[in-house]
Amino acid sequence: MGARARSAVVAGLRGLWVAVTGLAGSITLFVLSVLSIVLTVAGVGIVTTPWVLGLVRHWANWRRAVAAEWCGVRIPATYRPFPDDLRGGLVGRAERTRLLLADPATWRDLRWLLVDMTAGFVTALLPAALIFYPVEGYALAAGLWRVFTDGTYVGWWYGFVPVGGQGTALFAALLATALLATGLYVTPALLRAHFLLTRYVLAPPAGELERRVAVLTASRRDAVDTSAAELRRIERDLHDGAQARLVAVGMDLGTAEALMEKDPVKARELLAQARRSSAEALTELRDLVRGIHPPVLAERGLGDAVRALALRLPVPAEVEVEPAGRAEAPVESAAYFAISEALTNAVKHAGADRLWVDLAHTGGCLRIAVTDNGRGGAVIVEGGGLSGVERRLGTFDGVLAVSSPAGGPTMVTMEIPCVLS
Repeated sequence: MGARARSAVVAGLRGLWVAVTGLAGSITLFVLSVLSIVLTVAGVGIVTTPWVLGLVRHWANWRRAVAAEWCGVRIPATYRPFPDDLRGGLVGRAERTRLLLADPATWRDLRWLLVDMTAGFVTALLPAALIFYPVEGYALAAGLWRVFTDGTYVGWWYGFVPVGGQGTALFAALLATALLATGLYVTPALLRAHFLLTRYVLAPPAGELERRVAVLTASRRDAVDTSAAELRRIERDLHDGAQARLVAVGMDLGTAEALMEKDPVKARELLAQARRSSAEALTELRDLVRGIHPPVLAERGLGDAVRALALRLPVPAEVEVEPAGRAEAPVESAAYFAISEALTNAVKHAGADRLWVDLAHTGGCLRIAVTDNGRGGAVIVEGGGLSGVERRLGTFDGVLAVSSPAGGPTMVTMEIPCVLS
């Protein structure tokens, strides 16, 4: 019973603290947020909104930390990150304001402020009331009722009990006992209910999380399937290409060694053939390595790798590169092979005689556009090359869009969220 009483008192004190600070903080931040957002039309809010909404996020994150520490209620924070290349000054503040207002989590925070100052205040205050309100009932029974009445009229109400004398004051003490007994058992649960309400408002919708999990599961499955297919391709290319040539080189060298004394001319022919076969095997190995991860991509980055890729095409291609840094190696690899597939499709199927590749990093995304002047009509079909590109980009939360009217031109646009180093 002692442990239960301590737990109830602690829950009541915590509820009182959350109710008082929550009411003051949520009302203040909600008013400031509304004023700042409204004033963005006049330009003033561009300066103040990032600061105010930043305070809102800190306030919500404090409540998340308290919910987890006090009641074990985990509330995920799903704020979208800001891009690393966000500029400073007024332009940067305007972009930051736009990103904040475009984030659904921002509007969940503002909705939570409204709930926190109303239903949240009540649910946080209720545990404190069950623990500390009985003190008043006992004080009335001890004689405090005389301060509020002279015995001829009802001068005070305790709950639903009208206190007008010692008898009614004892009824107030009886009600206080019932409230206190109830509070000893339900106060921690009521405080937890307050934080569950907070989670209900702050957490993203369950459907959104389920869709996100489904997308990640499909992306992981596609990544595993792609990796397995790539391994099979490498094994096949090694077995049918370089391995077969190296075996032939060994046989030619063995035969030449046997004929060195008997037929030197034939032995020299076999040695020359072995040299050609070894050179061809080396070329095939280099092509195989280039197909796995081009050396120029690892050494010089995506821009130079795409330029080198364009030089090997049978049609002229222009490459414009804006990124000033390097993305992570898996992202660069995915982007490189996606561009390679798009260029291959343009050369093989579109009948294009000119290609353009544009790379830029804006808004926290690597944006790629591959354009050709071919016949058009390209669509994403299951099992096709563009479908494979879409799955490859999906592993990194990337997207693919195709604009290809009949008669052309065709533009394949790709975006991959990433940061540059």
